[in-house]
Amino acid sequence: MSMQKYPRSPKVLLGGMAHLARLIDKIRMRHAGQIQDYNYLTTGFDKYLLDFLLIKGDDFEKRVLQGGTDEEILAWVKAQTRPLSDQDLREWSEGIVNGGPKDDGARQRFQGRLADVAVKRGVPVEALPPASVWVDLIELDEERL
Repeated sequence: MSMQKYPRSPKVLLGGMAHLARLIDKIRMRHAGQIQDYNYLTTGFDKYLLDFLLIKGDDFEKRVLQGGTDEEILAWVKAQTRPLSDQDLREWSEGIVNGGPKDDGARQRFQGRLADVAVKRGVPVEALPPASVWVDLIELDEERL
């Protein structure tokens, strides 16, 4: 049996929400000593998701570490968060999956991360598959693209 190398893609939907399954994986994997270099809970998509759900990162992390299935954690999330319509969930997920850099600073960070991925793969940036949104960058970095 192979050990999971990376958290699930942010594109994976759990309860109609992009990134939720990934955040669960990041917490589980970090506490199992399988990943060390992932920022989570207070930055990026993690922070956006927790803010969207109106759930504190520490509370979410404690719940995940109590154990249980994704569906059990999802049920807890639904009990803790504000009421969310299917439209809310669709808009959230589309924003995550299709969101790209929106200003010059973000574009510079994006290009810098692309360069890091290219170095990691030992190829020039131009040899990487095209990426224009943050999720593509994650997929590239985690070898799914």
